[in-house]
Amino acid sequence: MAKTILTVDDSASIRQMVSFTLKEAGYTVTEAVDGQDGLDKARAGKFDLIFTDQNMPRMDGLSLIKQLRALPTYKSVPILMLTTESSDAMKSQGRAAGATGWLVKPFDPAKLLEVVRKVIG
Repeated sequence: MAKTILTVDDSASIRQMVSFTLKEAGYTVTEAVDGQDGLDKARAGKFDLIFTDQNMPRMDGLSLIKQLRALPTYKSVPILMLTTESSDAMKSQGRAAGATGWLVKPFDPAKLLEVVRKVIG
């Protein structure tokens, strides 16, 4: 069965690029428009991997990660930040919140897939 991935970003173009890249590689993708939508969809489904942006309306990426890590289903599911934020301070906040890894936008589709295969196969 195909691995399922949730991608959370308030930018429609980024969601489409991530979604297209992952679907082309055979993954099943669900899109969410912000952190709150992402949390709702995560609670309603079961995902093998979650991508989240940091700066979004209603709930930012770090808050989303903390909320997901509090749910038994998502204690150990890989969560990758895909964001324009690249400062060391932000990365350490991400790690503290429970992020598995970090990718900076704009992303390279080949690199994105390489990271996905590394964390979920």
